[in-house]
Amino acid sequence: MKKLFLLSLVLTFSIATQAQVITLEADEPPLDGIIDRSELNTNKALPYSPVRAADILWEKRIWRVIDTREKINLPFRYPEQFLYTILEDGIRSGELTAYDPMDDKFTTPMTPKDLFSQLYTKDTVDIIDPVSGKITPREITNTFDPEDIICYRVKEIWYFDTRTSTQKVRILGIAPILKVEKELSGINYEKPLFWVYYPHARDYLSGFQVFNDENDFGNASWEDLFEMRMFSSYIMKESNVHDRRLSGYLSGRDLLLESHLIEQELFNREQDV
Repeated sequence: MKKLFLLSLVLTFSIATQAQVITLEADEPPLDGIIDRSELNTNKALPYSPVRAADILWEKRIWRVIDTREKINLPFRYPEQFLYTILEDGIRSGELTAYDPMDDKFTTPMTPKDLFSQLYTKDTVDIIDPVSGKITPREITNTFDPEDIICYRVKEIWYFDTRTSTQKVRILGIAPILKVEKELSGINYEKPLFWVYYPHARDYLSGFQVFNDENDFGNASWEDLFEMRMFSSYIMKESNVHDRRLSGYLSGRDLLLESHLIEQELFNREQDV
Protein backbone atom coordinates (compact mmCIF):
# COMPACT_ATOMS: atom_id res chain seq x y z
CA MET A 1 0.00 0.00 0.00
CA LYS A 2 2.84 2.31 0.88
CA LYS A 3 4.53 1.55 -2.46
CA LEU A 4 1.36 2.40 -4.38
CA PHE A 5 1.08 5.69 -2.52
CA LEU A 6 4.69 6.63 -3.35
CA LEU A 7 4.19 5.65 -6.99
CA SER A 8 1.08 7.78 -7.31
CA LEU A 9 2.90 10.69 -5.66
CA VAL A 10 5.80 10.44 -8.14
CA LEU A 11 3.42 10.29 -11.11
CA THR A 12 1.49 13.29 -9.85
CA PHE A 13 4.72 15.30 -9.41
CA SER A 14 5.94 14.31 -12.91
CA ILE A 15 2.67 15.34 -14.52
CA ALA A 16 2.68 18.66 -12.66
CA THR A 17 6.29 19.34 -13.67
CA GLN A 18 5.58 18.51 -17.32
CA ALA A 19 2.53 20.76 -17.30
CA GLN A 20 4.64 23.58 -15.86
CA VAL A 21 7.26 23.15 -18.61
CA ILE A 22 4.58 23.19 -21.30
CA THR A 23 3.07 26.33 -19.76
CA LEU A 24 6.48 28.05 -19.67
CA GLU A 25 7.14 27.10 -23.30
CA ALA A 26 3.71 28.39 -24.29
CA ASP A 27 4.48 31.72 -22.62
CA GLU A 28 7.52 32.24 -24.88
CA PRO A 29 6.63 34.04 -28.12
CA PRO A 30 7.11 31.94 -31.27
CA LEU A 31 10.20 32.61 -33.38
CA ASP A 32 10.13 32.75 -37.17
CA GLY A 33 13.38 30.81 -37.26
CA ILE A 34 15.85 28.97 -35.04
CA ILE A 35 17.28 31.91 -33.10
CA ASP A 36 16.19 35.40 -32.16
CA ARG A 37 17.51 37.40 -35.12
CA SER A 38 17.20 40.67 -33.20
CA GLU A 39 20.53 39.70 -31.63
CA LEU A 40 22.13 40.21 -35.04
CA ASN A 41 20.98 43.83 -35.26
CA THR A 42 22.98 45.21 -32.35
CA ASN A 43 26.26 45.85 -34.16
CA LYS A 44 27.44 49.42 -34.65
CA ALA A 45 29.33 50.76 -37.63
CA LEU A 46 33.08 50.91 -37.27
CA PRO A 47 34.28 54.52 -37.08
CA TYR A 48 36.16 55.90 -40.05
CA SER A 49 39.90 56.31 -39.69
CA PRO A 50 40.80 59.99 -39.26
CA VAL A 51 42.01 61.88 -42.33
CA ARG A 52 44.05 65.07 -42.18
CA ALA A 53 43.92 67.75 -44.85
CA ALA A 54 47.67 67.25 -45.34
CA ASP A 55 47.03 63.58 -46.22
CA ILE A 56 44.76 64.34 -49.20
CA LEU A 57 46.62 64.69 -52.49
CA TRP A 58 43.58 64.65 -54.76
CA GLU A 59 39.80 64.35 -54.50
CA LYS A 60 36.81 64.21 -56.82
CA ARG A 61 33.07 64.41 -56.15
CA ILE A 62 30.94 61.84 -57.92
CA TRP A 63 27.16 61.43 -58.15
CA ARG A 64 25.83 57.95 -58.92
CA VAL A 65 22.48 56.37 -59.70
CA ILE A 66 21.53 52.98 -58.27
CA ASP A 67 18.79 51.48 -60.44
CA THR A 68 16.82 49.15 -58.17
CA ARG A 69 15.50 47.20 -61.15
CA GLU A 70 18.90 45.64 -61.80
CA LYS A 71 19.24 42.11 -60.47
CA ILE A 72 22.09 42.85 -58.04
CA ASN A 73 20.08 45.79 -56.65
CA LEU A 74 16.86 43.86 -55.98
CA PRO A 75 17.43 43.91 -52.18
CA PHE A 76 16.54 47.62 -52.39
CA ARG A 77 13.06 46.47 -53.45
CA TYR A 78 12.62 43.61 -50.96
CA PRO A 79 8.83 43.77 -50.30
CA GLU A 80 9.06 43.09 -46.56
CA GLN A 81 11.51 45.94 -45.99
CA PHE A 82 12.21 48.48 -48.72
CA LEU A 83 15.25 50.66 -48.08
CA TYR A 84 12.92 53.64 -48.46
CA THR A 85 10.73 52.33 -45.64
CA ILE A 86 13.80 51.97 -43.40
CA LEU A 87 14.82 55.57 -44.12
CA GLU A 88 11.29 56.90 -43.60
CA ASP A 89 10.93 55.09 -40.27
CA GLY A 90 14.27 56.52 -39.13
CA ILE A 91 13.17 60.05 -40.03
CA ARG A 92 9.84 59.65 -38.24
CA SER A 93 11.55 58.35 -35.10
CA GLY A 94 14.14 61.14 -35.13
CA GLU A 95 17.08 58.76 -35.60
CA LEU A 96 17.76 60.21 -39.06
CA THR A 97 17.64 63.77 -40.36
CA ALA A 98 16.21 64.52 -43.80
CA TYR A 99 17.65 67.37 -45.85
CA ASP A 100 15.90 69.45 -48.48
CA PRO A 101 16.34 67.87 -51.94
CA MET A 102 16.63 71.30 -53.59
CA ASP A 103 20.40 70.93 -53.18
CA ASP A 104 22.72 68.09 -52.26
CA LYS A 105 24.93 69.96 -49.80
CA PHE A 106 22.90 69.07 -46.69
CA THR A 107 22.32 72.73 -45.85
CA THR A 108 18.60 72.71 -45.01
CA PRO A 109 17.38 70.09 -42.52
CA MET A 110 13.67 69.29 -42.62
CA THR A 111 11.44 68.33 -39.72
CA PRO A 112 9.44 65.11 -40.18
CA LYS A 113 6.25 67.19 -40.21
CA ASP A 114 7.49 69.47 -43.00
CA LEU A 115 8.85 66.59 -45.04
CA PHE A 116 5.85 64.29 -44.89
CA SER A 117 3.37 67.12 -45.40
CA GLN A 118 5.08 67.59 -48.77
CA LEU A 119 5.30 63.90 -49.60
CA TYR A 120 1.79 62.99 -48.47
CA THR A 121 -0.37 65.86 -49.66
CA LYS A 122 -4.08 66.15 -48.89
CA ASP A 123 -6.94 66.65 -51.36
CA THR A 124 -10.69 67.00 -51.03
CA VAL A 125 -12.94 64.77 -53.13
CA ASP A 126 -16.72 64.68 -53.42
CA ILE A 127 -18.43 61.45 -52.30
CA ILE A 128 -21.88 60.88 -53.84
CA ASP A 129 -24.41 58.88 -51.83
CA PRO A 130 -25.87 56.29 -54.29
CA VAL A 131 -29.27 56.39 -52.56
CA SER A 132 -29.94 60.03 -51.78
CA GLY A 133 -27.56 61.56 -54.31
CA LYS A 134 -26.16 63.82 -51.59
CA ILE A 135 -22.62 65.06 -52.20
CA THR A 136 -20.30 65.03 -49.21
CA PRO A 137 -16.73 66.40 -49.38
CA ARG A 138 -14.10 64.15 -47.87
CA GLU A 139 -10.40 64.77 -47.25
CA ILE A 140 -8.00 62.11 -48.50
CA THR A 141 -4.23 61.73 -48.21
CA ASN A 142 -2.25 61.12 -51.38
CA THR A 143 0.31 58.36 -50.82
CA PHE A 144 2.72 56.47 -53.02
CA ASP A 145 3.94 52.90 -53.19
CA PRO A 146 7.59 52.32 -52.14
CA GLU A 147 7.85 50.23 -55.32
CA ASP A 148 7.71 53.53 -57.21
CA ILE A 149 11.15 54.35 -55.78
CA ILE A 150 13.01 53.05 -58.82
CA CYS A 151 16.44 54.43 -58.02
CA TYR A 152 18.65 56.17 -55.46
CA ARG A 153 21.20 58.90 -55.94
CA VAL A 154 24.48 58.57 -54.10
CA LYS A 155 26.91 61.42 -53.58
CA GLU A 156 30.46 60.39 -52.76
CA ILE A 157 34.04 61.63 -52.63
CA TRP A 158 37.00 59.80 -54.11
CA TYR A 159 40.37 60.85 -52.71
CA PHE A 160 44.00 59.77 -52.62
CA ASP A 161 45.42 59.32 -49.12
CA THR A 162 49.18 59.93 -49.12
CA ARG A 163 49.52 58.46 -45.63
CA THR A 164 48.49 55.02 -46.88
CA SER A 165 49.28 55.61 -50.57
CA THR A 166 45.83 54.38 -51.54
CA GLN A 167 42.79 55.78 -53.27
CA LYS A 168 39.63 55.65 -51.16
CA VAL A 169 35.97 56.57 -51.43
CA ARG A 170 33.45 57.79 -48.89
CA ILE A 171 29.73 58.13 -49.41
CA LEU A 172 28.31 61.49 -48.32
CA GLY A 173 24.59 61.18 -49.01
CA ILE A 174 21.73 59.03 -50.26
CA ALA A 175 18.52 60.28 -51.88
CA PRO A 176 15.50 58.14 -52.87
CA ILE A 177 14.10 59.06 -56.30
CA LEU A 178 10.35 58.80 -56.95
CA LYS A 179 9.05 58.06 -60.43
CA VAL A 180 6.16 60.46 -61.10
CA GLU A 181 3.69 59.85 -63.92
CA LYS A 182 1.19 62.54 -64.89
CA GLU A 183 -1.72 60.81 -66.63
CA LEU A 184 -3.37 63.96 -67.97
CA SER A 185 -0.28 65.64 -69.38
CA GLY A 186 1.60 62.43 -70.16
CA ILE A 187 4.74 63.88 -68.57
CA ASN A 188 6.94 61.49 -66.60
CA TYR A 189 9.84 62.60 -64.45
CA GLU A 190 11.99 61.58 -61.50
CA LYS A 191 11.77 63.50 -58.23
CA PRO A 192 14.32 63.35 -55.38
CA LEU A 193 12.37 63.14 -52.11
CA PHE A 194 15.07 64.06 -49.59
CA TRP A 195 18.75 63.58 -48.81
CA VAL A 196 20.14 61.62 -45.87
CA TYR A 197 23.66 62.44 -44.69
CA TYR A 198 25.25 58.99 -44.83
CA PRO A 199 28.03 59.37 -42.21
CA HIS A 200 25.35 60.18 -39.60
CA ALA A 201 23.14 57.30 -40.81
CA ARG A 202 25.73 54.51 -40.66
CA ASP A 203 24.91 53.35 -37.11
CA TYR A 204 21.20 53.35 -37.89
CA LEU A 205 21.62 51.40 -41.15
CA SER A 206 23.88 48.86 -39.45
CA GLY A 207 20.82 47.71 -37.47
CA PHE A 208 18.95 46.47 -40.54
CA GLN A 209 19.83 43.35 -42.48
CA VAL A 210 19.93 43.11 -46.25
CA PHE A 211 18.03 40.25 -47.86
CA ASN A 212 20.44 37.61 -49.17
CA ASP A 213 19.01 35.50 -51.99
CA GLU A 214 21.66 32.81 -51.46
CA ASN A 215 21.55 32.55 -47.66
CA ASP A 216 18.57 33.37 -45.42
CA PHE A 217 20.97 33.60 -42.49
CA GLY A 218 23.12 36.18 -44.24
CA ASN A 219 23.64 38.97 -41.72
CA ALA A 220 25.10 41.76 -43.86
CA SER A 221 23.57 45.11 -42.91
CA TRP A 222 22.70 48.04 -45.14
CA GLU A 223 25.79 49.79 -43.82
CA ASP A 224 27.83 46.77 -44.95
CA LEU A 225 26.23 46.91 -48.39
CA PHE A 226 27.22 50.53 -48.94
CA GLU A 227 30.69 50.24 -47.40
CA MET A 228 31.54 47.09 -49.37
CA ARG A 229 29.82 48.57 -52.45
CA MET A 230 27.62 45.54 -53.05
CA PHE A 231 25.51 47.36 -55.62
CA SER A 232 25.55 48.28 -59.28
CA SER A 233 25.42 51.91 -60.38
CA TYR A 234 26.36 54.35 -63.10
CA ILE A 235 27.83 57.84 -62.82
CA MET A 236 25.42 60.66 -63.59
CA LYS A 237 27.74 63.55 -62.74
CA GLU A 238 31.27 64.44 -61.71
CA SER A 239 32.37 67.77 -60.26
CA ASN A 240 32.95 70.15 -63.18
CA VAL A 241 33.26 73.85 -63.89
CA HIS A 242 29.75 74.05 -65.41
CA ASP A 243 28.16 71.93 -62.66
CA ARG A 244 26.20 69.99 -65.26
CA ARG A 245 25.12 66.38 -65.40
CA LEU A 246 26.05 63.96 -68.14
CA SER A 247 22.40 63.95 -69.20
CA GLY A 248 22.74 67.68 -69.93
CA TYR A 249 24.77 66.99 -73.07
CA LEU A 250 24.61 63.22 -73.62
CA SER A 251 21.89 60.59 -73.84
CA GLY A 252 21.38 56.89 -74.34
CA ARG A 253 24.44 54.84 -75.19
CA ASP A 254 26.75 57.87 -75.26
CA LEU A 255 25.82 58.71 -71.67
CA LEU A 256 26.61 55.19 -70.47
CA LEU A 257 29.92 55.17 -72.36
CA GLU A 258 30.95 58.49 -70.78
CA SER A 259 29.93 57.18 -67.37
CA HIS A 260 32.10 54.10 -67.92
CA LEU A 261 35.00 56.29 -69.08
CA ILE A 262 34.86 58.36 -65.88
CA GLU A 263 34.76 55.13 -63.87
CA GLN A 264 37.89 53.89 -65.60
CA GLU A 265 39.67 57.20 -65.01
CA LEU A 266 38.95 56.90 -61.29
CA PHE A 267 40.48 53.44 -61.06
CA ASN A 268 43.44 54.30 -63.28
CA ARG A 269 44.33 57.41 -61.32
CA GLU A 270 45.52 55.36 -58.35
CA GLN A 271 48.04 53.62 -60.60
CA ASP A 272 49.17 56.91 -62.13
CA VAL A 273 49.87 58.72 -58.86
